[in-house]
Amino acid sequence: MKVKVLVAAHKNARMPDDKELYLPVQVGKALHPDLNLPYQPDDTGDNISLKNGSYNELTAIYWAWKNLDADAIGLVHYRRLLSLNHEKSFSKVLSKDQVISLLKDNSIILPKKRKYYIETNYSHYIHAHHKEPLDACRDVIKKLYPDYLSAYDQVMKKTSAHMFNIFIMKREYFDEYCKWMFDILASLERRIDTTEYDAYESRVIGFVSELLLDVWLVKNGYSYKEVNYVFMEKQNWLKKGGNFVLRKFRGFKN
Repeated sequence: MKVKVLVAAHKNARMPDDKELYLPVQVGKALHPDLNLPYQPDDTGDNISLKNGSYNELTAIYWAWKNLDADAIGLVHYRRLLSLNHEKSFSKVLSKDQVISLLKDNSIILPKKRKYYIETNYSHYIHAHHKEPLDACRDVIKKLYPDYLSAYDQVMKKTSAHMFNIFIMKREYFDEYCKWMFDILASLERRIDTTEYDAYESRVIGFVSELLLDVWLVKNGYSYKEVNYVFMEKQNWLKKGGNFVLRKFRGFKN
């Protein structure tokens, strides 16, 4: 089985040791042509590299969908990797043998859900970002894929989700998901006006897309295997938790 897991990166960073499995991809290469990282650029073949400012790591996913030949395809981030343990070790993240073993009985591998406890997925999003694009996404789904609307509403009411656009899927599932997701996002992009958004909030398409994976899974009833995801850099959990609570009670300031 030929498996490739893209590692999305916008700067030079430490990569996993398993070079056969992992393919580092420079996202947004078309926007930064002078930044020559030693990675696969996302601006070759059929691509949306120029949209990286709003699509984030999705430009790597799109590139793989259109250009990569593999039996299973996945994506992680240079800072967020999948693992069967919790060790921050680049040599102990998922290996090719482990991925192939997991895919024998599962078609999809995902990171464990991120739990918000005191927030629904919808409230967490609108407390951190502009709410209009997320509401517009519901309208797009209602128009293009009305049979997914119930699943969308269910996911928005849940208090946990598979985040970060991290996954590994067998090819047929990957192709199905990409066709569905990019169709929705293209329509959403045409509906929303982000001219007044700052650089961070302009990444809106990528932010919204993170919640679509569970919508697709819920609607189709696809099973999956969850594994750990490991954040490879240091985190200030006190600050992170404090910001989470502040957003809950203060809300996002438009």
